[in-house]
This record gives sequence, C-alpha cells and structure tokens, in this order.
Amino acid sequence: MYKPLMLAIAMSLGATAWAASPTPGNEPIQPIQPAKVVNASKVELGKQLFFDPRLSKSGFISCNSCHNLSMGGSDNLPTSIGHNWHQGPINSPTVLNSSMNIAQFWDGRAKTLKEQAGGPIANPGEMAFSHELALDVLRSIPQYRGAFKVVYGDDGVKIDDVTDAIAAFEETLVTPHSPFDRWLLGDATAISSTAQEGYQLFKSAGCVACHNGAAVGGGSFQKMGMVEAYATKNKAEGVAGLTGKDADRMMFKVPTLRNVELTYPYFHDGAYWTLEEAVDVMARLQLGRKLSTDEVGQIVAFLKTLTGDQPSFALPILPPSTAQTPRPQPFPVAN
Repeated sequence: MYKPLMLAIAMSLGATAWAASPTPGNEPIQPIQPAKVVNASKVELGKQLFFDPRLSKSGFISCNSCHNLSMGGSDNLPTSIGHNWHQGPINSPTVLNSSMNIAQFWDGRAKTLKEQAGGPIANPGEMAFSHELALDVLRSIPQYRGAFKVVYGDDGVKIDDVTDAIAAFEETLVTPHSPFDRWLLGDATAISSTAQEGYQLFKSAGCVACHNGAAVGGGSFQKMGMVEAYATKNKAEGVAGLTGKDADRMMFKVPTLRNVELTYPYFHDGAYWTLEEAVDVMARLQLGRKLSTDEVGQIVAFLKTLTGDQPSFALPILPPSTAQTPRPQPFPVAN
C-alpha cells in the first residue's frame, strides 16, 4: 500500500508542478502578442471610418454598431440589427483578434479583413449604402480628403483605400496579457487551480483539436454537429451557401475563444446565452461527451481566463459634414 500511495502522490505533485509551470512552446495555445503599429496615420484614419455612421444610408449604423468595442467587439445579440431594423441572418462575430482568422465571416466568404470591410457598407440588410455613395460622403469632407492625401498620397478617396484603412485599424484590435497568457509565460498565480484543471480537461477532451493557436480558434472550418446534429431554426447553411455542396452544410469557421465571456450569445445562431450551456452543447455535439456539472465549471473557469486587455484609445472626433455631404435617410421616404 505504501509504494502505490507514494507513487500516486508523486504523480499528483508532478502534474500540479507541470500545470503551474507550462512550457509555452509545447502548448496548443500560444500567448497573443501586442499589436505593432507601422503606420499610425493609417490606423487613425481607419479608426475614424470604423466609428463613422455616415458610411451607412441611415447615418446611424457604423462598423462599431455590430462590433462594439465596449462589448467585446460584438453586439451581444443573437443576430444583428441592420438598416430599417432589419433582422440579420447570423450572429455577429467579434472583431477582436479577427486578424488571426483564416478567413472572415462565418462562412469564410471574405479572405481578408480588407475584403470584409467593404461588405457591410453595400449590404442592403446592414448599412444599406453603396460604395460610391459612401465615397461621396468622404469626398465631401475636407478633413477626410486631407487624411487620405497624407496616408495614400491622393485625396480622391477610393474604396480600396477605405477598406485598407479600416483593416489596418482592426489589425490593432488584439487582446494580449490575459490571465491565461500570463500563466503560460510563467506566472503560476495568474489563474486558479480550477482554471488549470479546466485547461487540462479542455485538452484531454479534445477541444484543442479545433480551438488552438493564439486566437484559440479561427484557424479552420468544422461541421457544427459532428457527433449529434445541431437543432436550430437559423437558415444559415455555412460554407454550403457558397459552394452549393451538401458536404459543406453546417460547416462554419471555428470561432475564437479569446474574450469569449464577453461575446455572448454563442454559436452562429446566437441560441445560447451562457458559457455553461455552450460548453455542454459543444461537448455533446462535437465530442460525444456528456460533461459533469463540475467539469463544465472547470472549463468555464479556464475560458474566462482568456479575456485579455481590451482596446483602449481616445474615441475619434469625426470631422463635420458640409453642405455637399449627402444627407442621411434613416427612415423610408414617404410616397
């Protein structure tokens, strides 16, 4: 009895010591690196454009409306609200750490942040403008023309430059220094023992097969409902909506789990509001595993350690419109 007991104690102590002192290079999750700003003028211009609602037909909706930087880069709604109170078709993914994604949107239809940035402006269910009308707004404002001249050497204002600037700003929206990252880098007290147990379970259960890397996701497309079909009334088909292939039905980009405690409700349809529910559903549908209440709590404790430093900056003061600026149309025009 003595030797087995001592062996068990030694193994337990060894596991505890290993968990408290991880080797980052050997872990499936890596720390987020702080953003490096190469062109501050471009980033500042992109920040203004990100917050400017005049790029929408109503003059009310900006990029920040659906990717609210005060709310984890999302809007905390099942699906977003667009022009004329249009109900969006899918949950708005966070813009935080989105530069780490393999592609943009749930179905990956935009390969880059720059490509993604132009979509909502001209989408009739979102900002409901056109690229040309948005450019007319920007060209009518001297301060914007001057800013584009400084950054791009031309005050003509092109949509390619608009989306490039927005993307440059979005690339700075990373969230380093989370408690989990500090633990990875050697601070043994940065996360609780419960969170450490949750991380070990997160790995052993197989969650890291999809949720890995610095973003803890965003690097692959997977079928929602690998073991058990996902029941939803949402009509989004995933990648199949682009390819028309039945094999791609319910195939979605794996979301990042960084800051996940801030980005409820969860999944492409926004059907689940708590992390406990989301963890239980994913374990059953993707892994075929029914977790106990304690196991769910451990994983949730770990997930909450992934919340990093949120973007912090002075809000942009937008330049005023002029007499030449197209007027917003927030309401339907009466006949």
